[in-house]
This record gives sequence, C-alpha cells and structure tokens, in this order.
Amino acid sequence: MTDSRFAWSAGLATVTTQGTTLDAWFPSPLLGRRPDDRDPWIAPAELAKLTGTDERRGVELRFVNIEIDLNKAPASTEDAYLRLHLLSHCLVEPNTINLDGIFGLLPNIAWTTSGPMLPEDYAARLPELKRAGITAVGLDKFPRLTDYVVPRGVRIADSSRVRLGAHLAPGTTVMHEGFVNFNAGTLGASMVEGRISQGVVVGDGSDIGGGASIMGTLSGGGSQRITIGERALLGANSGIGISIGNDSVVEAGLYVTAGTKVLLPKGTVGDAGSDGEPVEVKAVDLSGLPNLLFRRNSRTGAVEAIPRAGSGIVLNAALHA
Repeated sequence: MTDSRFAWSAGLATVTTQGTTLDAWFPSPLLGRRPDDRDPWIAPAELAKLTGTDERRGVELRFVNIEIDLNKAPASTEDAYLRLHLLSHCLVEPNTINLDGIFGLLPNIAWTTSGPMLPEDYAARLPELKRAGITAVGLDKFPRLTDYVVPRGVRIADSSRVRLGAHLAPGTTVMHEGFVNFNAGTLGASMVEGRISQGVVVGDGSDIGGGASIMGTLSGGGSQRITIGERALLGANSGIGISIGNDSVVEAGLYVTAGTKVLLPKGTVGDAGSDGEPVEVKAVDLSGLPNLLFRRNSRTGAVEAIPRAGSGIVLNAALHA
C-alpha cells in the first residue's frame, strides 16, 4: 500500500558556482516511498544528458533524487520545489501538505529566458547576457508554473500570472488578468479572471470574475482559509474575505470582508429576521453558507444577503472542454 504522506522524484537542480541551489525541476514526481530498486545516485539517461555547466549563467545542472516526508516542514530548496511540483501536478490539493518555512528556502531569483540566476550574478554578467540574447523576465522567489509543469486540460492566457505550486484542475481557464498563487487553485473546471490568493481553493463550475480578489493569509496576518464553493460567482471587481458556499453570488463591485455588516431579510438563515425586520450580522457568520446573493442596496447602501433558489451559474462548456 502506497504511503501518500511521502513523495519522491528524480530531477535536475540548478546550482551556482558558489554552491547555492537556485531551483529544481522534477518532471515525474510520485507519492509514496522511493522503490528499493531505484538507486538515488544513478541518473536516468533522459536526465543525465541534460546535466552540465552553463558558462553564460555561471551555473551547473546537477542530478538529484530525493524522498520527502509531507508531514514535516521542507528541509531544503530541492524539498520545497518537489512540494510545489506535487501541487501543480495535482497529486496533492492546496492546504494538505506542510509548507512551513518555504519562503526561507527559496532564494530570490533573476528568472531569465535561459533559466534562473542570482540577481547579483545577472547584474554582473548583463553585457555578455545581452549579447547572447538572454534577458530577465522577473525577480521573484517563485517561478512561472509553465516553466516546470504543463497542466493537463488547462488554458493559461498569460503564464507569468500563474506561479509554480498553483493547483489547476482540468477544465480550468485562466484569462489574461487572472492570477493564481502557489498552494491555491481550482478543484474542477473553473473560469479565473481575477485573483486567487495563497491558500484559496475554488470549487468545480465556479467563475472568478474580471478584477475580483480573494483574500489570502500571506500578507494580512489572518488565519482563515477561504474556499469558493461549486457553481459560485464572484462578479467583476468584487472581493471576499469569507468563504462562499455552493451556488452563491457576490455582486459586481462589492467587497465583503469578515467584519462587513450584512442585513438578512426575514427567514434568511434559521430564525434570523423572524419578527419581520431585517437582522444585522457580520459577514463571517455567513461564511460558507450556500445559495446566497451578496449585494449592495442601491437606495440605502447597505450590504444584504438574499436567498437564492436552485443551482448557481453554468459555465460555457465550449470554453472549458
């Protein structure tokens, strides 16, 4: 029986002349323990032929073969990259493996058209690199997803807006202004035209509208993991700091944080408003509840949550085939 709390893979690591590991590519990561008949020191032919030095960038491509415990915090740059690969190969879902301390294991990189470099090395070698037609496309700890993984059955209009470690289920479309962070993504066919922050997962059949934003847990100090249910819609330029249940809608332009005061009409949730008068609650009290429409009353300006009947949105099947 496979122990899915372990993972292993053979791959290639990029190492500077000073011995700093910049990245690691694992083309075929697997869950479970490494088989006893796989010698971790012998590179398969398809990887062995790719090893060697790149004098232009001052780096060496080295064969690596590692096994990791997914319950423990990552212990090296190679370990961290294998976890990101597992997410982007859809072998594990966001928020299910230990990523504690991952930022400290990922150096800031000059991502060039020929591979990673330390920013200071890129600056020092810039004249020679320009003559070789090599230029930097970003300075970041995380690379583009598509430089390492080509997810199955997915469309990504602008690959610079999806980080390695994003989990994109088959049928997902990420449009030009869509963004998906690491340890976040979709669990089924979805339309992404807004921002999916770290830790956020989006259910099957949902639509994150143009300019919509979902609060994550990296910058604000919050601990609540936000989920978007199935067949849900975040309208254009809307935003949420709470979870949205199945078949729910957030009106275009409305931002609902955990502390937003929301009016509920009679009988919306349990006995709320049973006396005929609207009841005011915090939005966090509605987190994850299905079949709600969050809207702003155009006359009073109050945020309201109105019950919705039946199923939610239906994506255009031709766009997500």
